[in-house]
Amino acid sequence: MNELEKEISSPTFWDDPTHAQQVSKKSASLRQQVEEWRHFEQRVKDDIELAGMEDESMRGDLESEIVLLEADLEKHTFTAMLSGPYDSDDALLAIHAGAGGTDSQDWAAMLMRMYLRWAEQHNYQTDILDLTEGEEAGIKSTTISVNGSYAYGYLRSEKGVHRLVRLSPFDSAHRRHTSFALVEILPQVAFDSPEVQIDPADLKIDVFRSSGAGGQNVQKNATAIRITHIPSGIVVTCQNERSQSQNREFAMRILRARLLEIKKAEKEEEIAVLRGEYTKAEWGSQIRSYVIHPYQMVKDHRTEHETGNTQSVLDGALDEFMEAYLQKGGSSSKRA
Repeated sequence: MNELEKEISSPTFWDDPTHAQQVSKKSASLRQQVEEWRHFEQRVKDDIELAGMEDESMRGDLESEIVLLEADLEKHTFTAMLSGPYDSDDALLAIHAGAGGTDSQDWAAMLMRMYLRWAEQHNYQTDILDLTEGEEAGIKSTTISVNGSYAYGYLRSEKGVHRLVRLSPFDSAHRRHTSFALVEILPQVAFDSPEVQIDPADLKIDVFRSSGAGGQNVQKNATAIRITHIPSGIVVTCQNERSQSQNREFAMRILRARLLEIKKAEKEEEIAVLRGEYTKAEWGSQIRSYVIHPYQMVKDHRTEHETGNTQSVLDGALDEFMEAYLQKGGSSSKRA
């Protein structure tokens, strides 16, 4: 904290605006955490002092305050578990429908709604950067920017394949279907981060018109951006903003995040091979199942945490699953 404040007070601090904004954001986040813990500490001291007065008329108020303190302590403890290198950063959330046609595309749209609800409940700002709709219903894929303190730390537990079991609304015989969707969680990497270096000569940039369902043009001007990173073959698109420059900036942000993820994965696989622990991550190894028929249940297969209130989870009640993952030792240095 002192080092950050010393850097901020430097006369040359704003010579690099991008770096300055990142440092200022980190400093503000740390300052907020310190203030919250100090406030919590003062509340505990005040309550101990009141309890020492042994005034029976205050018992009810003190008992209520203890309940609130326990809830706040649980929240602070949860946040304290988010200590990975990118946990306090903003996140990029990507959802891809799996095999299964319309049912899987509808499932991908349900997941998008679930995460948008969760973000709204936590006062996170969200922007849909890219969206490809399904032919009949749902979506084929989407990329969403989730901005706010610890967005990545919370969401990284969601990375993996999510499975839905239900009676299909798209099957005339109303048979039970199993649908899959892949969720990716990426940290939003600062443009000045030394971890990701991109040579402009390695990029192929295409400009095209944004399109909605059925290929209908939603803008007359060509503002959507497609960037291909030639060495890796990664292709990213962004068609949310009306400004071509904004779409280009967001597309570059997504590209940097994907390149960082590849770099992290390669390093983790090298370490796992050395330890004799490496197993290839396969598409079918779902992390969580959501069952609507023949019974109601959501179960995380990594932690064994489950609930019978499927609708509540689909409405954004994900914190208990995230907390179970962190308590089990899920870290940002491991594959989710």
